[in-house]
Amino acid sequence: MRMKIAPALVFMLFFTALAAPASATEQFAMKTGLPCAFCHENPSGGGTLTTAGQRYKTMLSGKIKPPSPIKNTARFIVGYLHILAGIIWFGAIFYVHIILKPAYAARGLPKGELVLGWVGIIVVGITGIFLTISVMPSFGAFFHSRFGILLSIKIFLYLIMAASAAVVTFVIGPRLKKRLSEKPAPAAGEGNAGFTPDTLSNFDGREGRKSYAAVSGTVYDLTQSPLWKNGKHARHIAGTDLTAAIKQAPHGPEKLEAFPKAGTLLPSPPVGEGGAKRRERGEGESPTNRPKAVFYFMAYMNLAMIFLVIAVIALWRWWP
Repeated sequence: MRMKIAPALVFMLFFTALAAPASATEQFAMKTGLPCAFCHENPSGGGTLTTAGQRYKTMLSGKIKPPSPIKNTARFIVGYLHILAGIIWFGAIFYVHIILKPAYAARGLPKGELVLGWVGIIVVGITGIFLTISVMPSFGAFFHSRFGILLSIKIFLYLIMAASAAVVTFVIGPRLKKRLSEKPAPAAGEGNAGFTPDTLSNFDGREGRKSYAAVSGTVYDLTQSPLWKNGKHARHIAGTDLTAAIKQAPHGPEKLEAFPKAGTLLPSPPVGEGGAKRRERGEGESPTNRPKAVFYFMAYMNLAMIFLVIAVIALWRWWP
């Protein structure tokens, strides 16, 4: 049910938010910056024209040749692809935040969501260039009209989001993946290994890695369970401490007794102690934490950017 609700919610949100103003008002609006109510009796545009609107319509009919059906059709198709790509791109971001959670994505970027995101970024960029050329009469219109200023802001936000996606994909992602490929050294023999929360996170069940989970200080090997395919079971993910989560599960910790014990969960060293030891070794911040911190920052930054883009699109229609 959760997987069905999230895409539907994203679709409705973006299909509604990405609605653009009627193209009939763009030329006049870009030239004058006047609201729709100047030419239309309906303040939101469309319908019966005012006296000023009738004069402008008469002027256009004598000086401007209407676009050809082929051009209108091409613009409609490109605009449709632009909106669809935006839904795919923003939907992938929402999916990571709502369903997967950034903590899961920080262990390695999901390939499916990564591909969808980049398809959205590329298509939005290409179609956006075409649409910009088709509606902007000159470069100066970017700075001297309400429509142009808002479009400039939207382009700027797009460039920031695309640049951050490139950094995460080609710089942060490989570093996170390299970190996960490093196997923790066990403290003793099989079944008696010591895991910190950080080393436990390496066993997330993805890309051939084993699925481990800790409950009440014991680490269980869930790799062979069909319910933990690819390191996921319902809302839970492998490589984490599920002590609190299992209290809300329909079964108790006794279900885990059927699985092999991989070891015990050890507490993480205090931040102050670890920092002091790193300083004694002449090291700065932990290199394994820096990529994750940057990933979290960019993940939440892009989420905020989505709402800014929606606000800009809304202003296109409702800003007087």
